[in-house]
Amino acid sequence: MSKRDRELMEGVLPISRRDLMALGAKTAGLVSLSSLGMLAEQRMAQAAARPLNLCSWGGAYQFSQIEGYQKPYTKKTGIKFNNIEKSANGPALVTAQEQSGNVTWDIVDMLQAPAARLGSEGMLYTIDFDKDLDKAPDGTPASEDFIKGSLSGDGKTGPFVSTISYMTLFAYNKQAFPMGHVPQTVKDVFDVKNFPGTRALEKIPAGNLEWALYADGVARDKIYDELKTEAGVARAFKKLDTIKRHVVWWSQGAQPPQMLAQNEAVIATAFNGRIFNAIASDNQPFDFIWDGGLYEWDGWVIPASLPKDRQAEALKFLRFSTSTKSLVEQARYIAYSPARKSSFDLLHDLRYYKNSKIKMWDYMPTTPEHLKVAIPKSVSFWSNYGPELDQRFSAWLAS
Repeated sequence: MSKRDRELMEGVLPISRRDLMALGAKTAGLVSLSSLGMLAEQRMAQAAARPLNLCSWGGAYQFSQIEGYQKPYTKKTGIKFNNIEKSANGPALVTAQEQSGNVTWDIVDMLQAPAARLGSEGMLYTIDFDKDLDKAPDGTPASEDFIKGSLSGDGKTGPFVSTISYMTLFAYNKQAFPMGHVPQTVKDVFDVKNFPGTRALEKIPAGNLEWALYADGVARDKIYDELKTEAGVARAFKKLDTIKRHVVWWSQGAQPPQMLAQNEAVIATAFNGRIFNAIASDNQPFDFIWDGGLYEWDGWVIPASLPKDRQAEALKFLRFSTSTKSLVEQARYIAYSPARKSSFDLLHDLRYYKNSKIKMWDYMPTTPEHLKVAIPKSVSFWSNYGPELDQRFSAWLAS
């Protein structure tokens, strides 16, 4: 019997009394090692046949994961997937599963900030990046190949590994601004005199407070220093007051493109991938305001209490889906930047899967050109100040 079979019998695939009786023995001592090995192989086959329960965000993003990761993985291994679209409530639902002892999700797509919080509470599996993830094609360890800031913990181990970086930014309907006089900066968004019309903003403080200060003249690299002060927070809300009556609010990622298309708003904050999809797939007359785009990391976590056999399968998919090649494949389907340097280096000539005339590089949020005017979202700031500012934002909305 192999070492792997022994490991399976020691906890990954426990052998029960019923199993022993099925082998025709009344006691463990009468069962041959070869019979146990056969049983272990049967258990491995059963585990391999079980679909992975994968939770993500739905829409164009989850479609990109299905096409870029899941279909190639199923072709390679035979493993199929149950796709769940509940990542919007993922942190709360993972917490509930862990506390109940009934963990049903194998791998979950989650933002970096809530992943850091759940990891600190012991609810997520700790990933060893150089052990659990593939090296770059040139042999660079994963911990060095992933872009700085995209891995959690100490950069060697942690509960979260990024797959993509995306931006929440402003977009507009070009038909609402004739004669080519279009908004190009966050300051223009707050200028309702020269750029009239309704703005659609996400109903949360994150992003809105940063943009308010930026539009009010605060340098991008000083925004979080300012927001850590009472005066800075008051300044941000005062600036938001200037457009409050021109705002409609959204809470789901699919809403901003719909609002722009249906003329409910002329400018909207949105996830850059959603706007790209509306332009590239639906031929909508939209365009981006790259100035002040707020970029952050999104990726995978594995619940801490996942049974060992399921954990092993989740880790195999984690390795596959975060490889250099897989991250490039996903980028064919949506304009989110891959988290690996080695993947990013392969994007220059990558074309959109539906239209070979569209170069994905031009729409990636973290190209050098776009990063020059971007704001890196601070995970630590929103982890520390988020609950307080959530309450203050709700009070401001009600006032």
